[in-house]
Parts: sequence; structure tokens; C-alpha cells
Amino acid sequence: MTESKNSFNAKSTLEVGDKSYDYFALSAVPGMEKLPYSLKVLGENLLRTEDGANITTEHIEAIANWDASSDPSIEIQFTPARVLMQDFTGVPCVVDLATMREAVAALGGDPNDVNPLNPAEMVIDHSVIVEAFGRPDALAKNVEIEYERNEERYQFLRWGSESFSNFRVVPPGTGIVHQVNIEYLARVVFDNEGLAYPDTCIGTDSHTTMENGLGILGWGVGGIEAEAAMLGQPVSMLIPRVVGFKLTGEIPVGVTATDVVLTITEMLRDHGVVQKFVEFYGSGVKAVPLANRATIGNMSPEFGSTCAMFPIDEETTKYLRLTGRPEEQVALVEAYAKAQGMWLDEDTVEAEYSEYLELDLSTVVPSIAGPKRPQDRILLSEAKEQFRKDLPTYTDDEVSVDTSIPATRMVNEGGGQPEGGVETDNYNASWAGSGESLATGAEGRPSKPVTVASPQGGEYTIDHGMVAIASITSCTNTSNPSVMIGAGLIARKAAEKGLKSKPWVKTICAPGSQVVDGYYQRADLWKDLEAMGFYLSGFGCTTCIGNSGPLPEEISAAINEHDLTATAVLSGNRNFEGRISPDVKMNYLASPIMVIAYAIAGTMDFDFENEALGQDQDGNDVFLKDIWPSTEEIEDTIQQAISRELYEADYADVFKGDKQWQELDVPTGDTFEWDENSTYIRKA
Repeated sequence: MTESKNSFNAKSTLEVGDKSYDYFALSAVPGMEKLPYSLKVLGENLLRTEDGANITTEHIEAIANWDASSDPSIEIQFTPARVLMQDFTGVPCVVDLATMREAVAALGGDPNDVNPLNPAEMVIDHSVIVEAFGRPDALAKNVEIEYERNEERYQFLRWGSESFSNFRVVPPGTGIVHQVNIEYLARVVFDNEGLAYPDTCIGTDSHTTMENGLGILGWGVGGIEAEAAMLGQPVSMLIPRVVGFKLTGEIPVGVTATDVVLTITEMLRDHGVVQKFVEFYGSGVKAVPLANRATIGNMSPEFGSTCAMFPIDEETTKYLRLTGRPEEQVALVEAYAKAQGMWLDEDTVEAEYSEYLELDLSTVVPSIAGPKRPQDRILLSEAKEQFRKDLPTYTDDEVSVDTSIPATRMVNEGGGQPEGGVETDNYNASWAGSGESLATGAEGRPSKPVTVASPQGGEYTIDHGMVAIASITSCTNTSNPSVMIGAGLIARKAAEKGLKSKPWVKTICAPGSQVVDGYYQRADLWKDLEAMGFYLSGFGCTTCIGNSGPLPEEISAAINEHDLTATAVLSGNRNFEGRISPDVKMNYLASPIMVIAYAIAGTMDFDFENEALGQDQDGNDVFLKDIWPSTEEIEDTIQQAISRELYEADYADVFKGDKQWQELDVPTGDTFEWDENSTYIRKA
């Protein structure tokens, strides 16, 4: 790191316990103390990297004298502390580094001189596709196929992790990049050989903003910017406008973090926050658990802001302890934040913001979003009505007035062996002879019932609005224990009542980290999720990026041959048309708890307040309210099942990988052995 010119004599000493750190004190520059949290981070960044050329005293003073009411006009150079990559968008960066090494060697230099200057970390999480589902061996089968398809890329990335210094790779099957980031990789405050400074991180994935929930300034960038940052180059940007989002009140019983984030997404999208920072403040912030803050930060790309920042406070340090960070690191985070005026407590003076919004958390109600944009929030109580309003946009079929219309028969002609070699004896198909039907109650909306024969015997009837995919997936929600435990508990209560997912629903459970598997095991929730068809499918980004895999052949054929408007319900952040599955037209974002509920309902044409999900063993109607887990049940389960030891155990050897990763045939040497026949990894 280049030594700062330190024109403001800001370099100071911070004593934490028995250790001493250097740091650049914001108090050395008048005006810094009144800035929003996010701009204080930028101010420190300029103080520490001042070189008199790219970063000057004028830039530092421009931050200190920031005019909240003015439009952005002053360009600064922001130097991120580290770079975060996922396996698709990060590969070109590693290819370029490998090519640079070869060029240096050709010029007679030492190829080992080519390394990232700033720490760069990659999490392989975008390659798992859910081919197998609803069966005990789904995880093993999907991992096996993942390695077969991606062996060449994985060999290259493992070579890179072993050859470059300052570059680490988290192997496949560990979790989703943003969840691994907040649970393990994130520092919050760096200790770089005794110099303390804020953890700032840009990433090659737009949802890098999930780290904003931990008080880490960063966002998603293109590959060129990320590569430049790896090599120590700053990111050019204008000092932004900052939108202050005041939170008050507390989240009411029965409302999830997903409901909160969909409400905030709608508000900020309506307000307009493109190229602006969003910063949360107010008395309600302390009532927002860290996992919920990360959920909100994650959705920043959906409402369009550059970032969605939360300050550092006791909730931050509580989360760092829970996730196994060393006590010395936690103490540094608290001491540094307090020394720099970056710590939030009841005495914190309210900063001035460019624009203001406010949300009383107690007013948030259960919601979903769809059918094609994250900001299109729908009250759960109005979901059926809104679906019926939207359906005519997707089909020309006539509105049904006669519920006795005979169904078109669809016989499966396929051999039950879809591409990829995964047998179709999935959970839902195994009891497909139950005679389930969506035709009843279709009056008043377009209807085209189609009877589908299962390869395993039996048949069922599907119609417009059928839920083809119900997926617990994505960094947004699988990082959040309250909604994940809630999903397990609603599955338990449903199983106790004798309910099941409908046979045409592809059920997916792809947690964001292995910690989720750990606490599901501790709480004995897997048996309940599996009773609903939600077997462990993989650890990675699946449905959100279209990696749901193919639908069973007979269902896909019925949808396409009869032009049915199928739907997907996912606990994700993206639901754009055509993104989730080529067979699905309408996609809805929902909490993991509601993913389970919709899998049981089997259709979007459902009113959870007034329609029964089914009957219990005694023939009594079962409604959603009868199986909804209470806040106390969720909290009690979290206390019993989640501990620091879980995180410590799962991340103890996080870079080691499984047996397949360790047994990859990886080339050795300082430069990469390019395969001239490769159509994927080629020298730049």
C-alpha cells in the first residue's frame, strides 16, 4: 500500500486491549463528523490513499464539505480494500492474470511478480443446476453432474488459487458467494500489518451489496473495474447523493424479513435511487437483526441504488461473534467504529441527507412480488385477485364459466430420462396417482385443464396458474435464519396435518451455506421439509439465475403443447420474465415460508385467508393460519439450533473443498498450461 501524504496529519494511534493500531482519524478534517456513515467511509478512504495526484487535499475537503442538496459533480477515486468474485463473472479476471504471467515470463521477468495487490476472493456458487430433486440423493447427484460439466473450469480456478498470492477460492458446494461473504470472508474493519481501516469491497456480482448490512461499503461492478481493483487501481466515481431511510417501530408478529424487504424495494423504486447511496437510520434500526439488514442490502440492485448501507452497532458485533469471528477482531471493529464516529447508538447525532424516506416497520404486512418484477409488490391477501387480473396478459384462452369442462388428456410418451441422465423418480412424481386437480374452482378466469399421466402410474390435472417450481433459494433469504427456520416449522406443522406438496410442483431447497444444513439437522427439520418434497438440492445460486434444471418431461410437455401459463414461487431476488425457467411465464418472489405454502396449494389462483390447503386426518379443513409458526416457536428453535460452534465448524476448512475438488487433475507451475483445443479457457 502506497504511503499517504497525510496532509491533514490524520494518522493516529488506536489502542485496543493490549494491541496498538495506526489509523487515519476523520476528526482531523473539520466537517467529516457530520457526514452520513457511508460518506465517512469514503472520507477515510481518501485520507488513507492521498497521493497528491489521483487523490488530493481538494478531494478530501470536497467530501468534508459535502452539500447534501447539490447534484453530484465532483469526481473522486475510491480504492476498495478487496474484491469478491463468483465463478462465472470472475473467470475472465483470472484468465487475464494468467495471461499477464505468461507475458512477463516471455519478456524475461519473474511470472511470480504478477499477483493481485488487493485481496481477491472467489466463491464457486453459480454452477450447480437442480437436475435431481425431491429425493434423498439429490445433492450427491447434482454435485456429480456439476463436476462433470465444469471440470475444465474448476481445474483452472484451483490452479489459480494455488499459484497466485492474495487470491483464494472457496470450492463448489460451500454456499452462495454473498452469504459466505457475510458469514466468513467479510472483515468489517481491516488489520493490514497494524493499519486499521474500514472493509470496503466491490464484487463481480450485483448482489455484493448484501455486505452493506454489515456496514461494509461496496457494490457490484464490471469485470474490468474488478480486475483494476485487484491490481490496486481505484474506482472513479462522483460523490453521490445519499438518501436517508428512517426506520421506526418493530416488525409485527406474522410478518417476515421478506415482507419488509419487498416493502422497502417498492418504496425506493417509486422514489428513484439510481446512482445514489441509500443509508438506513433511526430508532428502528436497532430492532432490525443483522440477517434482515443483509436481506435489505442484498436487494439494492432491485431498487436501483448503488448501495444500501447500515451503520455498525451492537447488532453488528453480536453477529460477528455468532459467526465465529475472533474476539480480537470484534473488539477492533467496535473500538475503530467508535473512534471514527461510525458507531450507532441512542446518542448518535442524526446526519443530514440529500433526500428522506421513512417506514414504520409495524405497518408492514405479508406480501409477495410478481409476476415479473421485484418491485411489483402484492399484498398476500390480494394475491389471488391480482393473479386473475394479470393472467389474461399471458393467455388468449376464454374465461371459464363451467367447472365441469373436461380436461385435455396428456399421456407421457417420453422414456422418463431427461437430458443429463437424471432419472425422473423424483418425490412428487412418486405419488402422482392421487387424482389431484386444479380444474375445480376455475370459473371467472381463463382455464384449460390438462390431465397428465405420470411415468410412475396415476394421473393429475393441471391448469393455468399451476405452480411448476417452488424453490427455497438465493442469497437474499437463505442467509436469514428466521425465515429458514420458519420454512422448516411450517413444513413440520403441515406434515403433522397430513398435507403434501402437489405432485406437479418441482420442489427445491438450495441453502446459501452449509450452516443452514447444520441448524436444520440440529432442529430435526429435514424430515419435515422432505415430507413436503424439499430435499437438499445443493449449496449455491440456483433458481434466481435459471439453474432450476428441467421440469419432469410429462409436465414440461403438457405446459408447452397446451400453452399453459405456469408459475414459479421462489425466495429469491430476481423474477424477470423468462429468467427462472423456459417453461414458466409468471414468477413470484416470496419468503421461504410462503414457498412451502404455495407448494402445498399448487397454484397461484389461491386465497390463503379463505381457502383450505387441504384436510387433516380427521377430515377437518386446514388453513394457512393453522400451520403458520409463531414468532416464539421460530425464536426458540433458533436459540436451540444455531450457535457459534456451527459457523466455526463449517468454516474451519472452507478452502479445502470436498473429495472431488481435492482430486481434480490440476496443472502445476507458475504459468498455466493452456489447452489449445479448449473452447472455454483460452489465453487472452
